[in-house]
Amino acid sequence: MPHQPASEALKRFRVIDLTQVRAGPTCCRQLADWGADVIQVQMPEHMRGDDTLGGQDGSDYQYTHRNKRSITLNLKEPEGIATLKRLIAKADVVVENFRPDVKFRLGIDYETLAKDNPGLVYASISGYGQDGPFATRPGFDQIAQGMGGLMSVTGLPGQGPVRVGIAIADLCAGIFAAQGILVALLERADSGRGQWVQTSLLEAMVYMMDFQTARWTIDGEIAQQAGNFHPTSIPTGVYKARDGYMNIAVFGSKIWERFCTILGAPEWIADARSHDKASRSVNRDWLNEQINQRLASHDRAYWVQQFNEGGVACGLINDMKGVFEEPQVQHLGMLKEVVSPHHGLQKLVGQPMQLSRTPSSIARATPRRGEHTEEVLLELGISRDEVTRLKAAGVY
Repeated sequence: MPHQPASEALKRFRVIDLTQVRAGPTCCRQLADWGADVIQVQMPEHMRGDDTLGGQDGSDYQYTHRNKRSITLNLKEPEGIATLKRLIAKADVVVENFRPDVKFRLGIDYETLAKDNPGLVYASISGYGQDGPFATRPGFDQIAQGMGGLMSVTGLPGQGPVRVGIAIADLCAGIFAAQGILVALLERADSGRGQWVQTSLLEAMVYMMDFQTARWTIDGEIAQQAGNFHPTSIPTGVYKARDGYMNIAVFGSKIWERFCTILGAPEWIADARSHDKASRSVNRDWLNEQINQRLASHDRAYWVQQFNEGGVACGLINDMKGVFEEPQVQHLGMLKEVVSPHHGLQKLVGQPMQLSRTPSSIARATPRRGEHTEEVLLELGISRDEVTRLKAAGVY
């Protein structure tokens, strides 16, 4: 079946996805969800490595590779490389996350491919960058979380470093790569020329540290673990009501006064231990204990309603079941349905942004490995007899 664009926005672009695991596939999913014709190139089944995110039938893989087509090519065979180059010659974008040296050894690096396709946008995602002292090191999400500083500020004070519960370095690197590709495509509209887009797990993680980096680079302050409480805005963090935990965020003096009034503690507004930001920082343990004592008088639902109606940010702390029971999440329509020919009806989270004229959708469920090989090769103008010969020769 020909390309089924998930959106009108990027349907004119063809993307060759040479990636595996998470960061690269996330990048390509972003493009596919906005309509690009993403062709995932994988090794044949009998040659595949452990690249399937828990197996091709698993929920993780099914979520990551929707809206793509899949072909197999044996890149250890010269005809496999030649066929890939033929595919790339008619493409707009290539995305790869090989070790930095592999693309040069295979002859599919940016400079080589750009000779035949000068408009090519070529994106590389690595652990640490394409060069430098750590370029050849194996990259992994948790390693980047540690090296990039995130684990030093995550977790309870004194309990040691803690990883974030998602592959945040992988995901951010993938999203930044997609953003870089879109910037390069926009620039290409003026220059007519492609370029090499590079990012890494480490760069993504350092960038995502955001205000924590500024505290060091500008103020000379090394951020420490603050647990479930905001390091500079107090009181902001996790508090316990009668039936469980919730988040409350109090930013600024006016909101602090509203908070005290709603909680039935107007005396805290003038109390020397809590009347301004500095005093609340010094006395945060005392203040948090006082807050929890008062919150224990009612359930979370009561406080969530009271605080939000009073202009103080407050919300539940949900597990994944609770997330999709939230009325606002349901209203936003983030769950999309698609019918997989292999697994039946699936519900997957769609894109977290809305475009009024060219919305994203999930037009195609995740394909099986190589499901579209013959279809794509025939689109290239390769004859059916030649396609049959390539298969017999083990090229796909």
